[in-house]
Amino acid sequence: MRRRQTASSPPEQMEKAVGKNQRTRLCFLVSLSALFWFLLFYFHFVVLKSGTVDQSVKLQPVPVQTESAKAQAKARRAPESYPFVRALRTIENKSDPCGGRYIYVHDLPPRFNEDMLKECRSLSLWTNMCKFTTNDGLGPPLENVQGVFSNTGWYATNQFAVDVIFSNRMKQYECLTNDSSIAAAIFVPFYAGFDISRYLWGYNISVRDAASLDLVDWLVKRPEWKVMGGKDHFLVAGRITWDFRRLTDEETDWGNKLLFLPAAKNMSMLVVESSPWNANDFGIPYPTYFHPAKDNDVFIWQDRMRKLDRPWLFSFAGAPRPGNLKSIRGQIIEQCKKSKVCKLLECDFGESKCHSPSSIMQMFQSSLFCLQPQGDSYTRRSAFDSILAGCIPVFFHPGSAYTQYTWHLPKNYSKYSVFIPEDDIRKRNVSIEERLSQIPSEQVKIMREEVISLIPRLIYADPRSRLETLKDAFDVAVQAIIDKVTRLRRDIIDGRTNDNSVEENSWKYALLEEGQHEVGPHEWDPFFSKPKDESAEAAKNSWKSEQRDQS
Repeated sequence: MRRRQTASSPPEQMEKAVGKNQRTRLCFLVSLSALFWFLLFYFHFVVLKSGTVDQSVKLQPVPVQTESAKAQAKARRAPESYPFVRALRTIENKSDPCGGRYIYVHDLPPRFNEDMLKECRSLSLWTNMCKFTTNDGLGPPLENVQGVFSNTGWYATNQFAVDVIFSNRMKQYECLTNDSSIAAAIFVPFYAGFDISRYLWGYNISVRDAASLDLVDWLVKRPEWKVMGGKDHFLVAGRITWDFRRLTDEETDWGNKLLFLPAAKNMSMLVVESSPWNANDFGIPYPTYFHPAKDNDVFIWQDRMRKLDRPWLFSFAGAPRPGNLKSIRGQIIEQCKKSKVCKLLECDFGESKCHSPSSIMQMFQSSLFCLQPQGDSYTRRSAFDSILAGCIPVFFHPGSAYTQYTWHLPKNYSKYSVFIPEDDIRKRNVSIEERLSQIPSEQVKIMREEVISLIPRLIYADPRSRLETLKDAFDVAVQAIIDKVTRLRRDIIDGRTNDNSVEENSWKYALLEEGQHEVGPHEWDPFFSKPKDESAEAAKNSWKSEQRDQS
């Protein structure tokens, strides 16, 4: 009988049992090792580290965040988080000729501009401004009877007409945009000069301030304002800054307080005379009589000024200021009368050749040097008329040009002008004729060429056209504003602040070279020690001159 065969023999069973036990043991060892390393890492990274952090928190006091640290922390924000970054990015687009140059213009209610022109007879107490607001602010054309002007481009332009001239030039600007997010700057077409000129005499401060307060209230509600709190906004006023800087709320005090309003302090205001002690206004040239429509009109005029014979060594057009004990005009007129090489046009009440553009330009065209002392305030339109005529200006106070028109004139003033300190005339009785005669003829030729080269950037082109290759006073001013806003935006992103700047030294900062930030003692410090409240009196006196000019 055959024995039944078992499923497996004993050796085979033992072999299987041993394999099973080995696998079980291996799994156990792997699990034990993993647990060991898990516990080790857990103890090191969780228990020890948390204990260290907790200990450090207990031992180290929380640092107080300084203003500088706050600024640096803000600077660590991603550039994309700033609302103006899109405007900065347009600069990088090299295929866009307007990249970094776009201007957005606020669409103001007409009461801030056009409505004023409809009531042009009320814009000045003594002058009918209606004829001066024609031709987009250039005034009526001048007839070239004496052959002093070019045949085209010359107008009887009022010296306070920059408000409307600038605004109309802006309409021709090649990089206007309706998208404020890409704008390099934002223009506010408020006729600030025309506004205040209506109310300077015989009106209380509520009336004088009304339009300025209304404008600010309108602006601050706009989304464009909220991007930078108005620091990318600018406006133009064709009057001197003192008309907008009333120091008190006394009814007898002069002007309005536009430039002292908190919101206006953020904006940039372009005026024909700025304050040396304030940072929110900037000097731009007074308008002259020449407003070319084409580049060639300028080139022809410049060439003509180079070729003129100039029989007079120096000349002066102006009136004395007997009521101003500090004025040197009386001494200048006296010296000119005694000199055989000086041409004088005396200006006073009544008929005078000083009121004739052709007489003034003819005199300047026949002179090598033109004397430009202070008027009632620091500046004079006459300075720009003389440069237009190719006549080298002679200044007696740095506030008459050097600290005013830093965008439009070279910082090296000796290249295009002569400076004779007022005290040299007032106290030392220095001879102007002798001083000017000492300048070598070759140097005079070089200076006159520099003066003639400046003409394009000191005149306002016809607002109804656009120059092709030349930059006029409008172009220079707009680019300067764009550069100012662009620098500010980059400083904000980089966390740079101007906390150490002193507004009282504004005139010094304007003279710094590129890359300079600190100011110190300056040779012109004595010229700007005059108390600010005296400037309001100068503004009042300037109206007396305006009255005299129209008498």
